[in-house]
Amino acid sequence: MYQLVLALHLLGAAVWTGGHLILSLAVLPAALRRRELAPLQAFEARFERVGLPALAVQVLTGLWLAHRLAPTPNAWFSIEGQLERHIGAKLVLLGLTVALAAHARLRLIPRLTPERLPLLAAHIVAVTATAVLFVLVGLDVRFGAWL
Repeated sequence: MYQLVLALHLLGAAVWTGGHLILSLAVLPAALRRRELAPLQAFEARFERVGLPALAVQVLTGLWLAHRLAPTPNAWFSIEGQLERHIGAKLVLLGLTVALAAHARLRLIPRLTPERLPLLAAHIVAVTATAVLFVLVGLDVRFGAWL
């Protein structure tokens, strides 16, 4: 069961992080150059159908994995053990992702204009960086180089 849950977690990470890297490195620069909203809106409409379920899979499998590896949720924010530091870091990154997504969805996107595009771009870059950090922290769970 562990291998299946981990595989689903990694597939969710691949979709979420890969999609945001494509958005940040391919779609966003062209939209900023042309000051056009349409490419971003088109990408978002397509990506949301797979990206949000992938994030949901990551959250559910991540909580399952965290509980399996450190059964006491109180320990998830402890700085004493390496595994607990990883779980805490991932939960902080998740909180940051949710906060950025909520702000973009509720405040930025409803008022989006070509003039406000740089603010949305900053959000996109921040979510992408957070997604990459998710991957690096997850990798560190296995190889233990950073935390």
